[in-house]
Amino acid sequence: MPNRVIDVDGARWEISPTGRHTQYVKDEFSILFTKMANGTPERRMARYSPQGVKNREQSLAELSDADLATLLRRSQPAWTSVELGYRR
Repeated sequence: MPNRVIDVDGARWEISPTGRHTQYVKDEFSILFTKMANGTPERRMARYSPQGVKNREQSLAELSDADLATLLRRSQPAWTSVELGYRR
């Protein structure tokens, strides 16, 4: 799936599903948010439980920009997530 880009509070964020699957396979997956700015990129992670379609790419495509902004606000810094190996 091509990455989506949203604008939240004047900052552009690129959004994509991660390649890692949780034990819940189609009931939950992780979304990576990458801030598109000069310098070091800021990355954040959020877990998402699809409500309709269980396919990761289709479910992510169905989310509105407002839904994605809400997930971003609830996200955690990428270095605190197992999906990215706790790397800073």
